[in-house]
Amino acid sequence: MRCPYCGGEDTQVKDSRPTEDGAAIRRRRVCPSCGGRFTTFERVQLRELIVVKRSGRRVPFDRDKLMRSVEVALRKRPVDPERVERMVNGIVRQLESSGEPEIASEQIGEALMEGLKSLDDVAYVRFASVYKNFREAKDFEQVLGELSADETPSARK
Repeated sequence: MRCPYCGGEDTQVKDSRPTEDGAAIRRRRVCPSCGGRFTTFERVQLRELIVVKRSGRRVPFDRDKLMRSVEVALRKRPVDPERVERMVNGIVRQLESSGEPEIASEQIGEALMEGLKSLDDVAYVRFASVYKNFREAKDFEQVLGELSADETPSARK
């Protein structure tokens, strides 16, 4: 692991423990060159995934990009960060365990929409508006209609 301060290559691990959710390992490191101390979070990756974009371009899967998309959709929404982390971990596990080395970006988008739908309706509509490239008010009406239809009678007020 490269030192973020001096760029030294041979950092040493001083402490290693699992994170609270168990999805990563937290490592405290020190650089013998400059004495800098820093923390890394390392996740187990089952396989290297490649995302196939709509244009046909192939890029490595980036969990952080997925998390940023969720954070943008959930901005200023009262959702517990642990629930968000569990949802993202579930999507990543689902993609990794699919057995396919290449995943269509549409598959990731649909999985994310399903997760947001169960997490927060407003975030779901925000994400859908960008993901599905809404152009008119009727696009919003259609998604809101789908949300209303999905509600159970006991959930309506």
